Amino acid sequence: MTSKADKRGRIYLPKEIREKHGRQYRIVDLPTHVALFPVADDPLDAVETAVGDALADEDVDELKAEARVKAAREVADERDADGT
Repeated sequence: MTSKADKRGRIYLPKEIREKHGRQYRIVDLPTHVALFPVADDPLDAVETAVGDALADEDVDELKAEARVKAAREVADERDADGT
């Protein structure tokens, strides 16, 4: 599926995509491409629904720290793969 930006930079998302993923997206500019990630109306509710009680006994600060380390590692790997 392809889409083209208009003169004002707007991109049309087909109805099927909007119905499936919603109307709000996070735009992520990566070294090799741009990605759109749907943002739930209630992001915390979406996470709770996705993971259920799997994280109930986990320490929030530890989870945040692990997520930051993993994200930094993934960014570094992406940059290394891109040669930048």
